[in-house]
Amino acid sequence: MLARSADRIAGRLPARRLARCVPPALAASLVVALFTGSAMAAPVPDTFADLAEELLPSVVNISTTQVSRTSSEQEIPQAPPGSPFEDFFREFFERNRPENMPRRATSLGSGFIIDKGGIVVTNNHVIAEADEISVILQDNSRYDAEVLGRDPKTDLAVLKIDTGFDLPAVSFGDSTTARVGDWVLAIGNPFGLGGSVTAGIISAQQRDINTGPYDSFIQTDASINRGNSGGPLFNIDGQVIGVNTAIFSPSGGSVGIGFSVPSEIAQRVVRQLQDYGRTRRGWLGVRIQTVTEEIAESLGLEGARGALVASVSEGGPAEDAGIVAGDVVLSFDGRPIEEMRDLPRIVADTDIGKAVRVELWRKDAMEVVSVKIGELEESPVVASLGAPDAPGEGDSGEIRQLGLGVAAITDTLREEFGIAEGAKGVLVTEVSGDGPAADKGIRPGDIIVEVSQEEIASPSQIKAKVAEAQEQGRRSILLLVEREGDLRFVAVRI
Repeated sequence: MLARSADRIAGRLPARRLARCVPPALAASLVVALFTGSAMAAPVPDTFADLAEELLPSVVNISTTQVSRTSSEQEIPQAPPGSPFEDFFREFFERNRPENMPRRATSLGSGFIIDKGGIVVTNNHVIAEADEISVILQDNSRYDAEVLGRDPKTDLAVLKIDTGFDLPAVSFGDSTTARVGDWVLAIGNPFGLGGSVTAGIISAQQRDINTGPYDSFIQTDASINRGNSGGPLFNIDGQVIGVNTAIFSPSGGSVGIGFSVPSEIAQRVVRQLQDYGRTRRGWLGVRIQTVTEEIAESLGLEGARGALVASVSEGGPAEDAGIVAGDVVLSFDGRPIEEMRDLPRIVADTDIGKAVRVELWRKDAMEVVSVKIGELEESPVVASLGAPDAPGEGDSGEIRQLGLGVAAITDTLREEFGIAEGAKGVLVTEVSGDGPAADKGIRPGDIIVEVSQEEIASPSQIKAKVAEAQEQGRRSILLLVEREGDLRFVAVRI
């Protein structure tokens, strides 16, 4: 991508000129490389000025207001934005505000124009809970905005403004072709300073920062601060490859770790928000968890890969296709599932109604099924797993190899441990503090629903399964454990 840009440095730069072209930290490392004779992996842009001049008009500021309504219609006087008296006005009137006066909370963010007719992309958290939303263009003209749609799961929102004239728009690029080390520009409204341009490189791809089920962020060291949220991350060709969304910072300011929603995800979400006012995601109908080395070994699977099915939604696409709890999804629609978090993103991006080929690992063998993808609803119902009839009162025992004390579920134990009426399986009554089960977080009150992917209803069945695994030379055994209605697989060392 760098090779397609016109202004490039083909040879060595004088140190002074280099310092003016790139950030100081990067310039220092490049100077060392030049003087030591090290080869540069890629040429460095001479300047970002032309690119910034072209892109700035397409980046907007987002101003939102949230009003706490009371019986009074009075407003607090406001000092002009940026005035030296702004803090004084706010502190004085907040301190002396009558109880019945309304409160107005304002916030600032960024966005960018993707259609000359006034379609603007920003972050959902920038406009969430807002009573009034305004879009401010580069010439400081302000327009009221209408929300076309928003998606909290990817933190994206689409707005519409009516200016009466064509606006300068930018286009999405292909984030999948971007590489770690590529130059990027971030433009936005940090700390209310509209039209700020920062440059850096892509530091990492597919970052999971635990903000949602579809995390796959671009990480960049281009300075991103408060107010940059919703702004674009551009590649060197002036295409949007990311929507700046989050920063990692102990202080609240940039420390060189910012995150952007890649255009691969954003483009599809934005299109659906424009067309439907909401997202339409594919739905498989399973709950999944990570395949650890121990789980892989207990299943006879070579290497920790894929997504382990913990439960299957009743009446969902997976159940219709014959997928069951304990299956490991290794490939979906021809795309390998290397990690558990790959599956939700791939399924969500699959067209609704499409029949896809799914490769599974099931009981030491590969299985292939065809699944017709459904549409994800707000809260799909998770299937409850049944079990054989429970044995009589007083059935209990100790599984020394796992460090567990277990018992069949009785009415007395239901009351003592607060177990739901419909729960089936074997209750964990004791856990040895230095045993294998304790190391995996199992605790009294948990219910063991399956052992080695087979339903159990008595402690004797668990003992038999453990003995069987030992005879087969396996070092761990797979348990399906229920805790407060949630199911998860746990591989416990024998």
